[in-house]
Amino acid sequence: MAELKLVGGYPEYMRKSIEAVNNTREERRNYTPPSMTAEQRTEILSKYHPDFVPGGKRKIKIGQNKGDMAPSEVTDLLEAYPLIDPKKIKLNVDYETDILIIGSGLAGLSAAILANDCGIPKEKILLATKLRVGDSNSMMAEGGTQAADRPNDNPAIHFLDAYGGGHFTNKRDVLWGLVEDAPLVIKWLENLGTMFDKNPDGYFEEKWGGGTCRKRMHACRDYTGLEELRVVRDEFRSREIPTLEFYSAIELLTDMCEDDAHKSKGSKENKVTGAVLWNMETQEYKIVRAKATIIATGGFGRLHIRGFATTNHYGATGDGLVLAYRAGAKLRDTDTVQYHPTGAAYPQQIVGLLLTEKLRSTGAQPINKTGEAFVFPLEPRDIEASSFIRECYERDNGITTPTGMRGVWLDTPRIDQINGKGYIAKSFPGMVRMFERFGIDMIKDPVLVSPTLHYQNGGIETDPKGKTNIEGLFVAGEVSGGVHGKNRLMGNSTLDCIVYGRRSGIYAAEYVNKVAKLNTPTLKHIEKYIKMLKDAKIKEERKSPILLPDYRGKATLARMVDIF
Repeated sequence: MAELKLVGGYPEYMRKSIEAVNNTREERRNYTPPSMTAEQRTEILSKYHPDFVPGGKRKIKIGQNKGDMAPSEVTDLLEAYPLIDPKKIKLNVDYETDILIIGSGLAGLSAAILANDCGIPKEKILLATKLRVGDSNSMMAEGGTQAADRPNDNPAIHFLDAYGGGHFTNKRDVLWGLVEDAPLVIKWLENLGTMFDKNPDGYFEEKWGGGTCRKRMHACRDYTGLEELRVVRDEFRSREIPTLEFYSAIELLTDMCEDDAHKSKGSKENKVTGAVLWNMETQEYKIVRAKATIIATGGFGRLHIRGFATTNHYGATGDGLVLAYRAGAKLRDTDTVQYHPTGAAYPQQIVGLLLTEKLRSTGAQPINKTGEAFVFPLEPRDIEASSFIRECYERDNGITTPTGMRGVWLDTPRIDQINGKGYIAKSFPGMVRMFERFGIDMIKDPVLVSPTLHYQNGGIETDPKGKTNIEGLFVAGEVSGGVHGKNRLMGNSTLDCIVYGRRSGIYAAEYVNKVAKLNTPTLKHIEKYIKMLKDAKIKEERKSPILLPDYRGKATLARMVDIF
């Protein structure tokens, strides 16, 4: 294969298309394509979004969500056998605690802090995390955090934006909790030391987000999640809350509810009583008995749904969904996945990595190979991503990379054209550095983007307190379902993590103080689950949770599978 000649970091054959983008920039200075009508949005979703394109999903065969549709990769996890034999493992308790928190992103750390604030001694909280504290999707969030804290805005307007963006399928009481707490969360983060972008007069510099009718995006340049996690993690560490790093949760522990309230109703529901942990380094089991358990394990991006590249961190393998489902927790919106429209499509080394929506909210336009601005830049993410797919695969107006991936240009130099020279370098230092490593100057040339697997819209159903339908089990962050409906708007993910991290910590503490007692840990629910798998004639080859993705022997995950 002949070596590609690179000019300014791009293969020479792409230069003609780049020139078309550069040459049309001036005439596009004051032009933005109009937003789509509701009918147009419905049509483009039904034809081009991966959730709607035939294939890639099947019905769940067992459990409380039997009959619901989910991506095949997720269904594979739910219809899999445990990593342990419940009859062979000894449940000798290694740790005893009031609250066990599984996961150490913004949700898990916020839960620990607020549980401590609500009177649970630090010695009675235990946080276990698969990798290091903070290794999470939270650290990789870029664009911002929404909060309605301006005079022309309020939580009700924020609610309507998110409800419409979720196609009116959001769980309304949980969504209201999100928007109601948002201004408080921004104040809390600022008090902890978060350095949000501000105007010279000291007010927050707030930006647009896709699908919003007000500017309410609070950002820290293009590393918002990293900055928010920095201060939350510092606060967590300063409290010296006990922590287990490189400990994956591989099963929950349960027992039958035996408190007076349940006895009077004759209830025999499961009650979560802790978890089985697996040390990734020493390969040892640890048994944790807890009065309350909070799952904050994040999403499933590393499953590479439908062959898409992903923005997600290495440990995002859907563990929390599996553990909660086996214990009897209900899931919702399992049929939807968010594909962020602007994942890097070139160069190969960074394919799938996120290019924040904030680029488009400050002037960058999606442009096809002929230099045409073909879509309103701030449609909701599912609409924007579907438009990119249509442009590449139906209209054949995309740009093909040397590996065969198709993408469109994001005209980043237009940001400086609109806002003044130096704006990109000041506002997006992380993005600039990411491309500079490969000889690409995003201040002078556009960058190539394509939809990338970004977020788990559905998950474990909760109420506004973060409680599930299972006694003793709380959930926070991306692993939860309901707050975003079938599509999440920009800036509501970090908000979700902190709002429901805080709330789950508060109400888990309340539960511990008023209701909970330490029950006998068992794995009886796993025995029942194995029976369901066998009754459904599901073979024993598959095991879950998978803990870490396995790329051995697989083709590079750099392009969508042939679904378009």
